[in-house]
Amino acid sequence: MTAAGEQLPEGRYGRSAEERTDRRLTIVGSVLGVLMLAFIGWLGWDYIASQKLSGEIIKFDVAAEDRLDVHLEIRKDAGMKGYCTVRALTADRAEVGRKDFRFDEAEARVDRVVSLRTTDRAANAELLGCTAD
Repeated sequence: MTAAGEQLPEGRYGRSAEERTDRRLTIVGSVLGVLMLAFIGWLGWDYIASQKLSGEIIKFDVAAEDRLDVHLEIRKDAGMKGYCTVRALTADRAEVGRKDFRFDEAEARVDRVVSLRTTDRAANAELLGCTAD
């Protein structure tokens, strides 16, 4: 038993309860952080792997004041059917045309130039997305 004025040497009798709690919290936080990163990675992989129909605008041409020609490249599973939505925009990003284009070809890769009617002169084309049937 120690007298009231005496102190025990620091670190001689193991870690304090506060140090043990800090270490446990650090370990639990690290494990939860790794699990969360793994879950986010899995979600990203699942989203990319489940995309069975995807498209890309290769180029576009303002063919007339009221028409935009868009060269699309579509990648899909062979025999799959679906559509892609394209919109035309003015220089100030106002939408002047939108249309769904169907892709029912049996090939896995389809290159096609499509025409999109516009209500004003378009300055840009944007692929909004592709959806499988």
